[in-house]
Amino acid sequence: MVAILVQPMPTEPTPLIASDDHLAHDGLIEVVAGREVPCYESPQRATAIRDALLGTGDYALDAPRDHGPDPITAVHELELLDLIEHAWTDAMAAGRDPDRPLLPDTFLLHGYAGSMALTQLPARRHDRLGAYCFDTGTPIVAGTATAARAAVDIALTAADRVLAGAPLAYGLCRPPGHHAGRTLIGGYCYFNNAAIVAQSLVDRGAQRVAILDVDFHHGNGTQQLFWERGDVLYVSLHGDPAGIYPYYSGFATERGAGPGEGVTRNLPLAPGTDGDGYLAALAEGLDAVRAFDPDAPLVISLGFDTYHADPIGNLALQTDDYGRMGSAIAGLGTSVIALQEGGYAVEALGANAVAFLGALAGSSSS
Repeated sequence: MVAILVQPMPTEPTPLIASDDHLAHDGLIEVVAGREVPCYESPQRATAIRDALLGTGDYALDAPRDHGPDPITAVHELELLDLIEHAWTDAMAAGRDPDRPLLPDTFLLHGYAGSMALTQLPARRHDRLGAYCFDTGTPIVAGTATAARAAVDIALTAADRVLAGAPLAYGLCRPPGHHAGRTLIGGYCYFNNAAIVAQSLVDRGAQRVAILDVDFHHGNGTQQLFWERGDVLYVSLHGDPAGIYPYYSGFATERGAGPGEGVTRNLPLAPGTDGDGYLAALAEGLDAVRAFDPDAPLVISLGFDTYHADPIGNLALQTDDYGRMGSAIAGLGTSVIALQEGGYAVEALGANAVAFLGALAGSSSS
């Protein structure tokens, strides 16, 4: 096998891969505690981060390259791709209101099927949503499919840049991805950008790929996808799922199965965890990465919803703590593909991204 770990070239600007295709993924609503509310996941998030990073002069903005559907179907079932790409057009053909996002109202739970053999789903994709979406917070609108495909291309283009020699590339993915499973969407996520990149690295020759997830919420989709695989390490720091979305995964006892046993590491954090507490847990996670000894660039699922003022988080990190996080990860001495996940305190996103990525790159902006 040809090793694909590249040598750093720190004098070049950090590639910032972004697209305006996400802007039409807008007007989103979710149902929380029985009430319809605007989604915290908004176009303003990506705009704030992009503008702040470009303002430092340390980043080179570039558009994503079209990688086609194959990297998506290497991770997700073809039926999920078909659903996301056609649910909206099916709904419009059926006369649904174009001003209302699509959300499922009936869910195909395991208990529904029981021992019955359910042999088919409704013909119209929008009527199938409840068989693929696990929450009431992941709406589909006219621009969703284009935005989700662009986010995948952003992630893969960031990987291309690192494999071509950049020590760090940042993919400004929107929508995010780490809650999306093989046949599941949820948590604002449609395609799992980080998992698609990890699989792409394996397909290009890597034998051991590590994903470090520092989003506030557990990446249940990423964990599901690599649960029984020994070639992709998944390390996640996140809010304690005992009281935090997605509730049903992310406990420390979940460590993978079969060939993947011990290759999943969950580090749940208590409410109010501050920077020092977070850095201690991160050190444990980085030790796991070192022990795994990846032969490919590190993939980071990067969330800023660990910030103390995030509206749907409960940790207590300050902006300076993101610089400390970036420096700690830089201590691994490996190249990095950083992909945006969550973070909903829009007014602080730019500063937090500058602090983290600047420290990770060793930039003067950190």
